[in-house]
Amino acid sequence: MSANTWTIAAARDALRKGEISAVDLTMSCLTAIDAADDLGAFVHKTPDIALDQARAADARLKAGDAPDLCGIPLGIKDLFCTKGVPSQAASNILRGFRPEYESTVTTKLFDAGAVMLGKLNMDEFAMGSSNETSCYGNAVNPWKIDDRKLTPGGSSGGSAAAVAADLCLGATGTDTGGSIRQPAAFTGIVGIKPTYGRVSRWGVVAFASSLDQAGPMTKSVRDAAIFLAAMSGHDPKDSTSAELAVPDFEAALTGDIRGKKIGIPKEYRMDGMPAEIEALWAKGAEMLRDAGAEIVDISLPHTKYALPAYYVIAPAEASSNLARYDGVRYGHRATLSAGDGITEMYEKTRAEGFGPEVQRRIMVGTYVLSAGFYDAYYNRARKVRALIKRDFELAFAAGVDAILTPATPSSAFGLGEMASADPVEMYLNDVFTVTVNLAGLPGVSVPVGLDAKGLPMGLQLIGRPWEEGELLNHAYVLERAAGFVAKPAKWW
Repeated sequence: MSANTWTIAAARDALRKGEISAVDLTMSCLTAIDAADDLGAFVHKTPDIALDQARAADARLKAGDAPDLCGIPLGIKDLFCTKGVPSQAASNILRGFRPEYESTVTTKLFDAGAVMLGKLNMDEFAMGSSNETSCYGNAVNPWKIDDRKLTPGGSSGGSAAAVAADLCLGATGTDTGGSIRQPAAFTGIVGIKPTYGRVSRWGVVAFASSLDQAGPMTKSVRDAAIFLAAMSGHDPKDSTSAELAVPDFEAALTGDIRGKKIGIPKEYRMDGMPAEIEALWAKGAEMLRDAGAEIVDISLPHTKYALPAYYVIAPAEASSNLARYDGVRYGHRATLSAGDGITEMYEKTRAEGFGPEVQRRIMVGTYVLSAGFYDAYYNRARKVRALIKRDFELAFAAGVDAILTPATPSSAFGLGEMASADPVEMYLNDVFTVTVNLAGLPGVSVPVGLDAKGLPMGLQLIGRPWEEGELLNHAYVLERAAGFVAKPAKWW
């Protein structure tokens, strides 16, 4: 078995025992990446950096100074600023941007000895659910039906595709409304969005600042626990970063959930839900019950307002955040005609630099923040958000330890099937995930089975704030019970 197919946990143990070197492990991944251009997962390869980091990791391993991620080859989503390496959020407006600084997350990973294989594809500025808004062109799901190419999900589609295709051992993702959990479900991997404030956002290109949160995408729950611990921690450069100690998330994977209460929210049983999703959900609940948990019905009454509230709040924050891209300081600047002034420069630069979906969300956001509509839309959405958060608080106060829901309303759909149609249809992909971001809670997607077409489907577990360890333990139990080991047949 090629080393690039290993889990982080297996590779960590092999590296420490001297059964493989970090350089050899890295070369295995680099070879796989070079053979997988058809997937469009990696948009900037960094083999020289990777091998330098791998050699440094081998020296640390030899000296006995080996954190869990020492020598582990990872992919980095293009939303994370990496010093001297193109970091353009899959947008033409940042073409050629090479930061002079390192994001806090990548700094932590490199300090832990991790190896950066390159930057991963994504939806432009993380706005999308199919990776089709990227200026690089779309990433492709390694899972395939006949000759029909499928979306890997979005916005962390490149991260999901790379992990599922064994191009790297893990990848960073970000999640504003489901952008880690939905692609994880579409590609048969694990993805966790931690509690808002658990992982620093400094150096991560902003979409919606009150919703964005970075997290790991991995091949197993244990890997997610190892990776998340390395990413987490207080950062004084991020005012929303929590001053909390980072628990040993891997140690929390006891596999014992006897006596725990798992809530099943009735509001997630939506009209038109595919029978396969309904059956998968029931199967997941039965697995947790068999492991000793108590399954209880709960109500989250304001769930039906989550998508409308999200698609007011997120574009509003995006319109503010993306105002900084004007062609003045960095990134793309339009070629001007004689007589053009600064207003024309702004207009032409932003029209050329931003793709249609980003433009659409900026316009929506500007509209809902405008003087005549601020109270009617933005303030009302903020009040709904508070009610959604309160729903979860009441459920947890009643003794629920975790909440089980579907991760997505379907398995992966075909590229081009939704992107050019009604954008609202695409937005509905976030129906099960946006509540977690609005409430600032941790949520994890776990692959549980295959649908009738042979495509992976995932379930989502939602946990109490700051209880990622307990949440991951529930996910670990679900993962073991499901026994999901299917891999996509290699076609790329």
